[in-house]
Amino acid sequence: MLELAGIIILGILAQWFAWKFKIPAILPLILIGLLVGPIAAEYLSDDGAKWIEPIWNGEKGLFPGEGLYYFVSLAISIILFEGGLTLKRSEIKNVGPVITKLITLGSAITFLGAGILAHFIFNLSWELSFLFSGLIIVTGPTVITPILRNIPLKKDVSAVLKWEGILIDPIGALVAVLVFEFISVGGDRGFTKTALMEFGKIILFGTTFGFTFAHALAFVINKKLIPHYLLNVVSLSTVLLVFVESEIFAHESGLLAVVVMGMVLGNSKLENLKELLYFKESLSVLLISILFILLAANINIEDLMLLYTWKTAILFVVVVFVIRPLAVFLSTLGSNLKLNEKLFISWVGPRGIVAAGIASLFGSKLLKEGIEGAEYITPLVFMIVLGTVLLNATTARLFAKIVGVFLKRSEGILIVGASQVSRLIGSYLEDNGRHVVLIDSNQTNIQIAQEIGLEAINTDIYSETLQDNIELNDVGFLMALTGSADINQYAINKFGEQFGENGSFRLITIDEMNDPTNNPKEGLFSHTDDFNLLTEVARKYPEIHEIELKDRAHYEKLIEITNNDENMVPLLVKDKQGVLEIISSYNKAIDHVEKGYKLVYLGKAFKA
Repeated sequence: MLELAGIIILGILAQWFAWKFKIPAILPLILIGLLVGPIAAEYLSDDGAKWIEPIWNGEKGLFPGEGLYYFVSLAISIILFEGGLTLKRSEIKNVGPVITKLITLGSAITFLGAGILAHFIFNLSWELSFLFSGLIIVTGPTVITPILRNIPLKKDVSAVLKWEGILIDPIGALVAVLVFEFISVGGDRGFTKTALMEFGKIILFGTTFGFTFAHALAFVINKKLIPHYLLNVVSLSTVLLVFVESEIFAHESGLLAVVVMGMVLGNSKLENLKELLYFKESLSVLLISILFILLAANINIEDLMLLYTWKTAILFVVVVFVIRPLAVFLSTLGSNLKLNEKLFISWVGPRGIVAAGIASLFGSKLLKEGIEGAEYITPLVFMIVLGTVLLNATTARLFAKIVGVFLKRSEGILIVGASQVSRLIGSYLEDNGRHVVLIDSNQTNIQIAQEIGLEAINTDIYSETLQDNIELNDVGFLMALTGSADINQYAINKFGEQFGENGSFRLITIDEMNDPTNNPKEGLFSHTDDFNLLTEVARKYPEIHEIELKDRAHYEKLIEITNNDENMVPLLVKDKQGVLEIISSYNKAIDHVEKGYKLVYLGKAFKA
């Protein structure tokens, strides 16, 4: 009982530690597992016993018999299902040719290069070598996101790394599963006709069960045949059912089935998909916390000593500093990425949870079956995972500064609210070279914004999802433009420090508008226009104009005119180089205006 409780407590503490210090959770989880497992047995215990003993091939420990194998299998099936849910066809279509090449050509280069390397360095069989290389294809968002979250990067660079991690997770798992199945069905018979038939059965039953049950679950959820309070647990039990049933019909096809099921559900018109994702994400965090402490603790000191050789260093160096850059540079040929951006993407390639979890699962099983060289699989993959996470977590920020991709000033703009006013302002800013992101909980507003080419996110301002969005790393200005004074103020208070380092602004309230003495410096545009008046101007005159300024006096005169005309609202000042500065209701905030600058305003056109 103490060991079970200890694993959960230590796992959640590791997750909190990772969040607090902004590092991938896999790092403290594996280190804790090694500490309470092989390190405790070798150096800390008087009797040589591990503090946590997850023996699964004996009759003692937390998981006697094959208990750990079954637990790991079921846990990974849930984790892979959650990964499959995040894989959208629309995202694959829109992320661009660079990411498409990275998850196809780049994966193939890593698969072939690392496989050949493992074969000749460690003298592993070709089958085991390519199992190893298949396992280290994946990077994963759970390890990349914490690393990039606090590194301000150009949007294209962070997007490439983020989406590569998301898309390659199920793809890498699928490759590893298929290689493992080929090894399992081949056996002593080699790759005979019978082995190929078994391999075909795995693909057939895995895809069939995943596809069929995904559509069945989507049907019963959309038809309201499951009460809301049972929705998440029914979905969980369905995932486990699909895994087990697929395994019965074709051994080792379960992981493929749940990946397919997740991808199909993620791309279906499921009303409760977001809620299902939140539940699976929380469950995955708990399972990952337990799983990696157990898996690291299950490694013996003898396994770690296998890595105590110059061969390990050569393998790591070539995988990280030769194969990864080769994959990135070949995948980005002909793209708009600059050399320094390619170098940074090459540097950041930490392996993650799927790699370590499946490696432990497959390595243990092959070792039990007596496959020669199988003892290398788990420690080698753990070495790549731990080494790349340590390297990237400690050096990514410094390397970004060295190669010049670190943004010294964040010029992106986050607009809270996606109403017509926000869309007009956002479109103007985008046309003038600014990265703009609109957020709103109203799906209709988001859809309209996306249809006119704006980047828009359907989210609740009170949720935590924005804080984890690495594509907002270049945002330095915050504009709260909703019709709710409370939401606008909340946005300033909650996100002002993270997204408004260069300025946080909100629309003034009707009380502030009616009180000339109450003019907050964070107020937007003018002291005579709140959300309702702005909306009315945008309805009657949905256009943004520019008027050239003669001097400071001319600027102040125009501000007075626009403030006194209910059909015009001042928005921005554009300098001679096209740099934009947001006008606040506290108009004196703009220090320098000269001939050649332009006043940008919303409303009816006029000459002055």
